[in-house]
Amino acid sequence: MAEYDLSVRQELVADGLLTNHGYHPRMEAVHKSNTYRLEIIIEQHGWPGESLVGEDGARAAWLIAQHAIGNPPFMRRCLSLLKQAASENEVLQWQMAMLEDRIRMYEGRPQVYGTQFLPDKDGGLVPYRIENAESVNDRRRAVGLNTLEERAAEMQEQSAQENLPLPPNWEAEYQRWLQSVGWRD
Repeated sequence: MAEYDLSVRQELVADGLLTNHGYHPRMEAVHKSNTYRLEIIIEQHGWPGESLVGEDGARAAWLIAQHAIGNPPFMRRCLSLLKQAASENEVLQWQMAMLEDRIRMYEGRPQVYGTQFLPDKDGGLVPYRIENAESVNDRRRAVGLNTLEERAAEMQEQSAQENLPLPPNWEAEYQRWLQSVGWRD
């Protein structure tokens, strides 16, 4: 499921379609399908941690949860399960950190670990607001992430390689989407 998610994303990037019109319907369909399947797995087995599915399987489960962006209640449930799994060394700490930041960003709250980036007015990427930004690198190191500066450079490089155009009204579309799926009122 994770491999299919990433392959569809790569196809859309290669065709220049990923961000053309907001959330691409094909990408959304993959995310919805994977979310549904992960929900069933969780109901039957609990969080798919490393002892159940190995490191690759646990990483795939995290990726699917990270991309379940159209289902806020499910993402929040996954965060709770990931926090528990992280405390039991069933998943890598950074997975919990990235999901927490994504949820906080969608809810309009500052992120904790500085893992989420948004486009700026010049077409680059900048970190979304960070709570206690002066100590973010300490928090990042504690969960196994590189520094914010290193990650920002990686994100800029990826953005330059992908060269994805943003719709002229992407910010308004993004806000409408956040409301339409229930992240914001």
